[in-house]
Amino acid sequence: MKQRVITAVFSFLVFVPIVYTGSWLLEITVALLGIISLFELFRMKGNSLFSIEGIIAIIGLLLILLPSERLPWLTAIYSTDILFYICGLLLLVATVFSKNKFTFDDAAVSILGAMYIGYGFKYFVLVRSESLALLLLALFIVWSTDIGAYLFGRKFGKTKLAPSISPNKTIEGSLGGIISAIIVSTLFLLIHPLHFSWPWGILLTVLISISGQLGDLVESAFKRHYQIKDSGKILPGHGGILDRFDSILFALPVLHLLTLI
Repeated sequence: MKQRVITAVFSFLVFVPIVYTGSWLLEITVALLGIISLFELFRMKGNSLFSIEGIIAIIGLLLILLPSERLPWLTAIYSTDILFYICGLLLLVATVFSKNKFTFDDAAVSILGAMYIGYGFKYFVLVRSESLALLLLALFIVWSTDIGAYLFGRKFGKTKLAPSISPNKTIEGSLGGIISAIIVSTLFLLIHPLHFSWPWGILLTVLISISGQLGDLVESAFKRHYQIKDSGKILPGHGGILDRFDSILFALPVLHLLTLI
């Protein structure tokens, strides 16, 4: 527990100033986090990111994640969508010349992994560019959901939520996480009102909380499938980058889409 607290405090002190600054510093940071996350996913599958296929997957990830204005020499010729599609085709071609060392399944994990991680972190940057307060609200919702689900689950948890994927998670804990998120978001909006109404704020909170929990379960499903405990060891006491950002990779795209409605 002591190690977890030390890592959490250190990460908070480093990450929050980067989020506050935003701009190119945040873009570089999330690009590095994205590459590390893709490395963790490749390692789960038993593949190496330090390979031709891995490099193609990294390029595909960065094409999604980085703003198009950072790639003017490419986007002047083709859109990032077309370039990502070319990366997908190259990964499929790699299955032909790898002598069955790189299969269609591997290509699918590479392509889908780049999309899953790339868009998750892309929306981190997009939400920050729209509003620092909105991003902070989303982060507080995700964090309070995690803490509330853990505390409520330990105290009241009886009914398993997804026993085949994450045996320790309960429906009571999930509901407790949503309640905690509503309380925290209400306090946040009292201190820092945003442009939307209270009913919409509560609905937004519930949807982001549920999305974050789904993101957590999705990553748990990965780990269960590949029979590993943590996605990595880069954060002592916490696991890997995917372990820490799994909820955010789902919650922020949902937030961005909902605030556009």
